[in-house]
Amino acid sequence: MTAKKYLLGGAAALALTLAGCDIVRAPGGDSASTDTATTESTEVETASADADALASNPLLQDWDTPYGVPPFAEIQDEHFMPAVEAAIAELEAEIDAIANNPDAPTFENTIVALDKAGGSLTKVSLVFSNITGTDTNETLQGLATEIWPKVTAVGDSISFNAALFERVSAVRDAAPTLGLDEQDLRLVELTYRGFERAGATQSADVKEKVAAINEELSGLTTQFSQNLLASTKAFKLEITDEAELAGLSDSFKAALQDGDKWILTVDRSVYETFMAQSENRDLRQQMFDGYRLRATEGDTDNGPLLIKIAQLRAEKAELLGYASHADYILEYNMARTPQTVEDFLVRVWEPGLAQAKVERDEMQALIGDEFTFAGHDWWHYSEKVRQEKYNFDGNVLKPYFELSAVRAGAWSMAERLFDITLEDVDVEGWNPVVTAYDVKDKATGEHLGLFMMDMYARDSKRGGAWMSTYRPSTNYDDADEVRPIITNNLNLITPAGDDPTLMNFSEVETFFHEFGHGLHGLITQIKYSEFSGVDGPRDYTEFPAQILEHWAGEPEMLAEYALHYETGEPIPIELIEKMREASNHNQGFRTTEFIAASLLDLAWHRLSHEEALAITDARAFEKEVLEGYGLIEEIEPRYRSQYFAHIFSSPVGYSSGYYAYLWSEILDADGFTAFQEAGDIWDPELAARLKKWVYESGGLRPADELYRLFRGSDPTIEPLLRIRGFETDEGGEG
Repeated sequence: MTAKKYLLGGAAALALTLAGCDIVRAPGGDSASTDTATTESTEVETASADADALASNPLLQDWDTPYGVPPFAEIQDEHFMPAVEAAIAELEAEIDAIANNPDAPTFENTIVALDKAGGSLTKVSLVFSNITGTDTNETLQGLATEIWPKVTAVGDSISFNAALFERVSAVRDAAPTLGLDEQDLRLVELTYRGFERAGATQSADVKEKVAAINEELSGLTTQFSQNLLASTKAFKLEITDEAELAGLSDSFKAALQDGDKWILTVDRSVYETFMAQSENRDLRQQMFDGYRLRATEGDTDNGPLLIKIAQLRAEKAELLGYASHADYILEYNMARTPQTVEDFLVRVWEPGLAQAKVERDEMQALIGDEFTFAGHDWWHYSEKVRQEKYNFDGNVLKPYFELSAVRAGAWSMAERLFDITLEDVDVEGWNPVVTAYDVKDKATGEHLGLFMMDMYARDSKRGGAWMSTYRPSTNYDDADEVRPIITNNLNLITPAGDDPTLMNFSEVETFFHEFGHGLHGLITQIKYSEFSGVDGPRDYTEFPAQILEHWAGEPEMLAEYALHYETGEPIPIELIEKMREASNHNQGFRTTEFIAASLLDLAWHRLSHEEALAITDARAFEKEVLEGYGLIEEIEPRYRSQYFAHIFSSPVGYSSGYYAYLWSEILDADGFTAFQEAGDIWDPELAARLKKWVYESGGLRPADELYRLFRGSDPTIEPLLRIRGFETDEGGEG
């Protein structure tokens, strides 16, 4: 996702002057004991050296590179801090010029000027945030604890600038009479809303407290993220006896091998594969504990941090007039209120938990009296039950899902649905494994954006899968349009030697999912950075990603791209049928672990400030919440609090919004049902509306309205329940 507001300006060049060099002046000025002439000479030399350093700083230069990508090979760690400080100074000067403009406030000199402001800081901060996510080191981690509080502070100074807000308010009041088009009016609305929600209408005392909270949250959430990364990367099991790896496939063992030993980590792709395949119950127990106990002890214990984060969020919400952080966050989401979210989650939780109990009992029956089934057995015995019930082993699919073939399938889908093409281009990325693609309008050949992909796990890279931005899209005057640079990141296991990258179907779905986010950012037709690309409430922005997962598993799509990596033969129809028959296997577990995490997120952020202050033990609170909903002991929430990065590793992130994946599943299930009802998964009319009102429209209108313009009606929950194999209000099962 991109930064917002003042961090999403244009690419204004930094004016290199000596105006900011007063900091090198000797304390005491002329009264200093040093000879005046010598002091002045030293000051001039130092100022000149600083100016030269800024002038040569690659982060502050115009990038004469293919597609305007950052010159990654030239950027060094020491370039970031001076670039950030210079960019902040430039932004402050831009804001001062807008706020104190002697001319009457207009749409152009106030609202558009604000959207443009901060181009240099956008440029620098997006490079920094992306690199610290994909290729971090101790120096960058240290810089993050200094840089993000600075960025937070300048953001607050803008939000609380009374003269600036007065001008914004004046334009907002006059907007209906200014002859503005739809995008212009939406920009006015969202700009005013951003100031209002930040606290611009509050008293000076409240603003001061909110600013202090924001700065503290910036530091705490950065530390949470760094603790989690350190704890995750610190866990390694070295196996020297190959007999202990019984059950693991040869290709998986080869990927784990390091000389005469095998290294097990708790990176998600390694963890899930190992837990499903391994016959070694003791090792499964160690891996299970290694994964779920991350960031729970010692210097990397995130418990005290997350409690403080929850307390500060609750305090800030109270200062701004809300009952809780969840009430604040959900105000403009599709769900609107915490109670709506809880009611929705519980409606799906109840059949999911009931099914999970059935699944547990099936696995215990398979085990018999040998031992009592436990949480670290779930992945492994679920696979055994799948093979027994459906005569289907998911591993037999992997030869048909080689990375380049999966990519070709996704490209073909995008071309047929959205009339775009993706062409390989030779662009240097931040890591040698990065690949790049020029995205074009199929009919006109017009460049829409640059798409870059980083598919493999490494120690310097955070876990998970995500879409991000190196440059947002803007088009202020039709003469100087800036098209986006978008990235996708996965954490696939690097194959051994020249072996192909073979994926399980879950990873294929993740590939299509992140590609959906990527397309949302790439083909936007919104001209203002405030709401271009991936924009909208959290419970809507997952929809453009999740709906594309449906195409990944459609038989006619599989026949096109699921080709055996050795023979080139398409996946047999009987395998497709078995895969579809088994698609809801283990659905109780998957539903329960996800909703458990969503309920946990909601519980942390539904606390009043007073209630949050009473929490002293993160694990105890977590257990109380989950036991209250009846979670069975054999299932862990997908994320325990101490490693719940979605909600605690950034000042806002997915806090009060992790439910959004499931809420968006209402939209994607209902939306794909429209194609099924049309009898054509490529239906041109539906595809055109999907492109126009979802992928191109960003945050142009409220999310429910955008959905209706695509679908023609409001979504219903029944398709989601049917797809998951649960009973619906209409009766029966899907």
